[in-house]
Amino acid sequence: MKLSVLFIINPISGTAGKEDLPAEIMRYIDKDKFDIDIIFTDHAGHAKSLAQEAASRGINIVVAVGGDGTVNEVASALVHTQTALGIVPCGSGNGLARHLLIPLKIKQSIEIINRHLIRELDYGVINEHPFFCTCGMGFDAFVSMKFAETGKRGPITYIQKVLESGLKYRPETYEISNDDDVSLYKAFLISCANASQYGNNAYIAPQASMSDGLMDVIIMEPFDMLEAPQIAIDMFSKTLDISSKIKTFQTKKLHIHRSKPGVIHYDGEPVEAGTNIDIHVEAKGIHIVVNPDGDKSLRKPNAIQTAAAELFNEINDVRTEIARRTRRGVTLAKLVQKAIERRLPNI
Repeated sequence: MKLSVLFIINPISGTAGKEDLPAEIMRYIDKDKFDIDIIFTDHAGHAKSLAQEAASRGINIVVAVGGDGTVNEVASALVHTQTALGIVPCGSGNGLARHLLIPLKIKQSIEIINRHLIRELDYGVINEHPFFCTCGMGFDAFVSMKFAETGKRGPITYIQKVLESGLKYRPETYEISNDDDVSLYKAFLISCANASQYGNNAYIAPQASMSDGLMDVIIMEPFDMLEAPQIAIDMFSKTLDISSKIKTFQTKKLHIHRSKPGVIHYDGEPVEAGTNIDIHVEAKGIHIVVNPDGDKSLRKPNAIQTAAAELFNEINDVRTEIARRTRRGVTLAKLVQKAIERRLPNI
């Protein structure tokens, strides 16, 4: 008996057109195994309603064809159902697909669907909003809001917003309650990770697992311009968790209190929230089609990443020593900051 599969395509995700996708899907999908439907979305929230209706009809697999926003819409409709989530990544960051080692090429990602290995995995909830990769507040939520306001997609736009916002963003103080423990932190950002990365291979939580019933909490302390390059290198070389500016722990649930309302994000989608934020994990709450070969990857930095991280660590040590012994390093950083501020538009 054939399995039923619905492909939901977001035509505006990522930067490339999607007109040819239905033909590619039909070319590569195994028609002996599946009965196939393909639908394009035409408004925000459409993917979620389509997925809800599919789950109610008992469709076996609903495939999100788009970026992390599309994946979040579809996945949030499938939690605690027997319908599995599939992913054909076509977005800008593709964080969940990258964590699950799902190929970014159409042919190879559909081959994962053809093999249809399904696992029960965890997801998180922040103030009633489901997330499958990360959620958070502080700088990354602020950048998510600025990114959404541009109406443009792609890593170049995201990097521009990081540069613009990073020059002016001020850390906040948060009261974090974890079971009976209450602590105060002044933080640049707080991120809770169900999966390991934001997207584009930027690893905010290199050790995060979607099958341990826990989320990784990342608290990034304030840092100066001299330290920013090293933090970026650590994020892309999967070594952020050993940075001196990072505090991490694992938990099933968390309560955060802050002094004023502001933006939070779930899988990069910004939303306004109050002063109290509750976050928790729903263990094994969603069925997902995974890469059968995924466990063969150790997900550790490769030799080039490791060498680059070590080199930049050495450079950073030298730079820090120069800054400590003289004021030349600090002065240089301030000059660079002023030059960037002159070139970038106001936010």
